Amino acid sequence: MYTKKGLQDEEMDSIDTRGDGRLTNPEELDDSAFERMDDFFTARVENYDAHMNKMEDCANGYPLMAGMLPVGASDLLDLGCGTGLELEEIYKIHPNIHVTGIDLTAAMLDKLRAKFPGNPLTLINDSYFNVDFGQEAFDVAISFQTMHHFPREQKLGLYERLHRALRPGGRYVECDYMVTDQALEDQYFAENTRMRAELGVAPGEFYHYDTPMTVDNQITVLQEAGFVKVWMEWRQANTTIVVAEK
Repeated sequence: MYTKKGLQDEEMDSIDTRGDGRLTNPEELDDSAFERMDDFFTARVENYDAHMNKMEDCANGYPLMAGMLPVGASDLLDLGCGTGLELEEIYKIHPNIHVTGIDLTAAMLDKLRAKFPGNPLTLINDSYFNVDFGQEAFDVAISFQTMHHFPREQKLGLYERLHRALRPGGRYVECDYMVTDQALEDQYFAENTRMRAELGVAPGEFYHYDTPMTVDNQITVLQEAGFVKVWMEWRQANTTIVVAEK
């Protein structure tokens, strides 16, 4: 099914593994990069941390995100928590914060759990589209380089549930791969649609392929989900931090 399993770290640089912004043209990706989401990250878990940390925009994004959490936050929801790279910085500032982390890849969660054996953690191995976040259960929610795989409609429903899950005045911080050109966004989504049809991928199946939205569109969909204040806080290359407040 057109997979690339077990790539070494240097091979990972040839494709955009999680929105590092190296690829600016969707035509640079061929069908061999279209892989089941869980398979993609399971095959790369051993080299994942080193790969992400050597990219300057991502390495800078981790501590910046940590500094944007509300003072005194006690309960955090981490969507697509992976191996917990963002938590390494967050725990430096909020050592006692309780984290609920959700990720599709069990191998990633195993690595995260081993990093923080003494921290208050609730880890859920599932799609965050399937998980009930509850009502007003969290002070803050975050996601780091995970939302750029999904279409606008899916994001809107997710953000509406996320809005309900935050306490009054709660904050959502998203650091993700975003573009500024509407034509480029349209091209990514069109190519994704073409490959899913060509390979017979059923609706709702999670495959790794980047479909970044523009910064403006990302802000708009968060506003439509109910957030009263949304702004772009930081951007380096295509890695962008957007903050939304309830």
